Amino acid sequence: MKRFLLMIAVSVCVFTANAQEHEVSTNPSTGDYFEGLTRPLTFNRMIPPYALEVTFSKTVHIIFPSAIRYVDLGSADLLAAKADGAENVLRVKAALRDFSRESNLAVITEDGAYYTFNVKYADEPVKLSVEMTDFIHDGEAVNRPNNAMEIYMRELGSESPLLVKLIMKSIYKNDNREIKHIGSKRFGIQYTLKGVYTHNGLLYFHMQLKNSSNVPFDVDYITFKIVDKKVAKRTAIQEQVIIPLRAHNNLTLVGGKKTERVVFTLPKFTIPDDKHLIIELNEKEGGRHQSFVVENADLVRAKVINELKVK
Repeated sequence: MKRFLLMIAVSVCVFTANAQEHEVSTNPSTGDYFEGLTRPLTFNRMIPPYALEVTFSKTVHIIFPSAIRYVDLGSADLLAAKADGAENVLRVKAALRDFSRESNLAVITEDGAYYTFNVKYADEPVKLSVEMTDFIHDGEAVNRPNNAMEIYMRELGSESPLLVKLIMKSIYKNDNREIKHIGSKRFGIQYTLKGVYTHNGLLYFHMQLKNSSNVPFDVDYITFKIVDKKVAKRTAIQEQVIIPLRAHNNLTLVGGKKTERVVFTLPKFTIPDDKHLIIELNEKEGGRHQSFVVENADLVRAKVINELKVK
């Protein structure tokens, strides 16, 4: 009789434990993990994810409005990599057939935008090619954190990548000529500096390339370097190369009888009295190279940007 009562007691304990475990698994967490010492995340703090389907035998391509800087996969069920030769295209596919668990994918782009996806397996995904838009032009008005403004890149310091993008677009769109005496003209090619601007520790150079000839101009590379004004013979030339941080409408080809413009973002710098800045434009497999000089007096007169006009 005692043995029978003991078995009943054990059964009741097991049943109670199973019931409690089932209750814990079915009831959603409130986020209160430390007995009232934490504040649960509310839904208006959540960044809404996009729904994405992937499969094993086909590749899904996602086109972003800016270069990809960071990718994180939620599980080993997914494979993802930037497309060869493209900085803003991500290819995604399933690592195995018919995975049952939902996964996720996160991407950060060069303009400071953050994208998140909930990823499921599908035998035939409806959308194999997806084009994303930035948060300025996505056409939605929802109560969510402006996450595009919160992600900063090390090379831009305290400046928002999205604001840098807007400033470059504004300079390009307004197309003002603030500087009229700096440029070069040779072989039917005119390369000019239209303006220098500054905002929050960064410099913006507005350049124009005009091709008056009938032969297209293939841009090989553009360099910004600070060099000595006078170099004695048998003296090593000391150069400080300034690498642009961003470029809007970066030039690769200017057709015959065409004019193109580009805006570069550079880190803040000044030029010593015995040096000057040389900007060089080199033609690919050609000889119509261009170069001009920028003095420190031109640099310190950079126009401060305090108003944006972008449509």
